[in-house]
Amino acid sequence: MRVGIDTGGTFTDLVLVGGDGHALRLKVPSTPSDPAEALVEGLRQAMEAAGGARPGGVAHGTTVATNAMLEQRFPALALLTTRGFRHVLEIARQSVPSGYGNSYFWVKPAAIVPLERVFEVTERLGFRGEVLTPFDEEDARSQARRLRELGVTTVGICFLHAYANPAHELRMREILREEHPEAIVSISSDVWPEYREYERTVTTLVDAFVKPHVAGYLGRAEKGLRDLAPQVPLLIMKSNGGVMPAAAVARRPISTALSGPAAGALGASWLARQAGFERVITIDTGGTSTDVCLVEGAEPQLTREGRIGRFPVRVPMIDIVSVGTGGGSIAWIGPEGGLRVGPRSAGAVPGPMAYGRGGDQPTVTDAHLVVGRLPDALVGGAVRLRRELSERGVDHIAERVGLDRERAATGILELSAHNQANAVLELTVKRGIDPMDQALVAFGGAGPLQASRIAEILGLRTVLVPPSPGNVSAFGLLAVDLKDDYVLTRVRRHDEVDPDEIAALFARLEADAVESLRAEGVPEDRVSLVRSVDVRYLGEAHEITIAAGISFDPKAAVEGFHDAHERVYGYAYRDLAHRNVVEFVNWKVTGLGLIERPTLEAAPPTGSARPLGTRAGFEVYRRHDLPQGFTAEGPLIVEEYGSTTVVEDGFTVEVDRLANLVLRRRPS
Repeated sequence: MRVGIDTGGTFTDLVLVGGDGHALRLKVPSTPSDPAEALVEGLRQAMEAAGGARPGGVAHGTTVATNAMLEQRFPALALLTTRGFRHVLEIARQSVPSGYGNSYFWVKPAAIVPLERVFEVTERLGFRGEVLTPFDEEDARSQARRLRELGVTTVGICFLHAYANPAHELRMREILREEHPEAIVSISSDVWPEYREYERTVTTLVDAFVKPHVAGYLGRAEKGLRDLAPQVPLLIMKSNGGVMPAAAVARRPISTALSGPAAGALGASWLARQAGFERVITIDTGGTSTDVCLVEGAEPQLTREGRIGRFPVRVPMIDIVSVGTGGGSIAWIGPEGGLRVGPRSAGAVPGPMAYGRGGDQPTVTDAHLVVGRLPDALVGGAVRLRRELSERGVDHIAERVGLDRERAATGILELSAHNQANAVLELTVKRGIDPMDQALVAFGGAGPLQASRIAEILGLRTVLVPPSPGNVSAFGLLAVDLKDDYVLTRVRRHDEVDPDEIAALFARLEADAVESLRAEGVPEDRVSLVRSVDVRYLGEAHEITIAAGISFDPKAAVEGFHDAHERVYGYAYRDLAHRNVVEFVNWKVTGLGLIERPTLEAAPPTGSARPLGTRAGFEVYRRHDLPQGFTAEGPLIVEEYGSTTVVEDGFTVEVDRLANLVLRRRPS
């Protein structure tokens, strides 16, 4: 038996999959003050529901690193850098977020570390890693003592061109351990050894800052896990779409940025692929936010241009766009008198007004309850909803905007749907991609409630709602491999590539990947290595990642790059001349420890398929009553443990062989 656990803003979701493929799903309330408490309590309940069986492994998605960064308080964080480069964070990168608009000036956001906590060390490397200025040990010790005297507890070390030669950073870390052993330290050559000084510096500082948060959380989670099930391994979801043991993640916690949303996108894309859909848009709506991901070729797209809040984070992560719209998003009146929804959320505590836990502002969940789209209880009756409280909150909004209760609630839901649709447009249309041919995969506790309306807004024809949509993120944790990425920057022109150098470089990266996977207990026959390289035209500021193949062929790589550049940007310089040079920049190896995927259960061949009754003009069905091949026309509602699917008027619904609900928009 394996267990997947995903911590959300309102609920912590669990999925247990036994050796026979049977899945058991449950939810427990999240504990924002310490998410480890909900994790341990959920696992206790899961083991109890499974008759006391002990899991063979636990996979977990966490947002601890992201939440720590979003607080944007870094009181004891410092940077050590090469002498003469103290202002790297002040210079930053000229990247205007949304264009200048009507503003005459754009003010860069404040640096993650103020100038008074940036310290220089005498040393200097060239971009090939050669020593230009030797490392000054006495200067380094002096700076380490100064950090100790100032009470700095967290340090990021980022020396110029350390991606090409980590020797100076490694020695600086040793000196810090000798002079200031209490300090928590991250070095750029460990975190992400890739060129671009500003992004590498910020990524290193973010890694250093979140280390105590992640280490403390994982320590509490592992202790609780040991008390319940000794010697059961804990795997943590990474933002690159793989999992790694908790101990490995604690050494480089930046890899868990967007851990939770990544699990959902991977789980949804894998379930969609089993149902025959390879080009989909996944939309995960929980209590506080909606996360959207584009899937092409059955794989979520990756990016290395991610951000946490205002900070660029240079690590591979699944390309996800998030908006602050979820079931707990608060409806409010803006200063101009207009209705707004989100990004403020009622969260798990106090939650929507309907929960009766002290919430005094109406949310999207309250609006759903008022218009009759939700039952009187959620999560199998564990969460009772008080309709009169929701009505009181919506009435307050209705009075302010001059509408009746029903229209005010409908307005809240319409704004919520458009906010989520805009996230899809940002991921597709704004990048030159037409979403019309994609299916929408809706999951999360609140995802299926408005999925058909969102599809209608976007002009999409198909919506897929997997079984137990509220637990898809937890299920996704059981459908991903162990995965880690290794990278080296070596800029080489296409006509100056030395095959022996590249072979040695890839061999070095592959040896690191294999060593790491073996240390995690992955058998040799379950190890897979994937090579890739970042490529650009000479003079371009950004690269495109292409497959490198088992034996690197520069000519084939150049042709692959032309094709990729044309696909992304609409043109390519295929006739290479001295002015059109292709450069290979970052050489990468991804190490995979392949796991056994869960077996999906087929939909029951028979069932009652009779509506339970009607509510607010919708026929209401219970999902586990619907057999394979069941079809009906909207408007109707399908209820189940953990989620509710609304099939709008104009849509049909069918149950496929894997128990997915497939909603299709009827032609106008």
